[in-house]
Amino acid sequence: MQPGKLEGKGQSFMLHTLLLSLFPAMMVFAAVSDLFTMTISNRLSILLVAAFLVSALYLGMPLTQIGWQISCGIGILVLTFTLFSFGWIGGGDAKLAAATALWVGWAHVMDYGLIASLLGGVLTSFLILARKFPLPGFLLQYPWATRLHDPKTGVPYGIALAAAGIIVYPHIALAVATFA
Repeated sequence: MQPGKLEGKGQSFMLHTLLLSLFPAMMVFAAVSDLFTMTISNRLSILLVAAFLVSALYLGMPLTQIGWQISCGIGILVLTFTLFSFGWIGGGDAKLAAATALWVGWAHVMDYGLIASLLGGVLTSFLILARKFPLPGFLLQYPWATRLHDPKTGVPYGIALAAAGIIVYPHIALAVATFA
């Protein structure tokens, strides 16, 4: 059995499927976490990086391509931490965007950024509008809902970042090369 080739046989196919499912699963976890806690764990960003490296190596991504993917993640980390230093985005969002860029790579990072911006704009507009109305009574018992409804609270932008990652994911080099 040679890594990087999809044989479609039992255990190998299941391992490939597991590796390729890690990214979308972690994106869903990031979105849910940001919605309910307004935080994205450092552990999740570290896990995204580690999962990319394990997946890329096992699935046979060339080392030069892995290097380009890493450079994209570092580039986006520099950009997003600059935005964080100005107070424009949260630190968890910055790390999530950079870890996602590692998976997405230079070929799709602009698509990812555009989609995340559009979804983030819709999310922000929705929250601004929703915060103008009283919170429905049944939601008052949930701390996450009252926090989200508070106009002084930020926007859980990780939801937009995660959704954009999932939208772009089917086109990224790791998934495409594996099934080509």
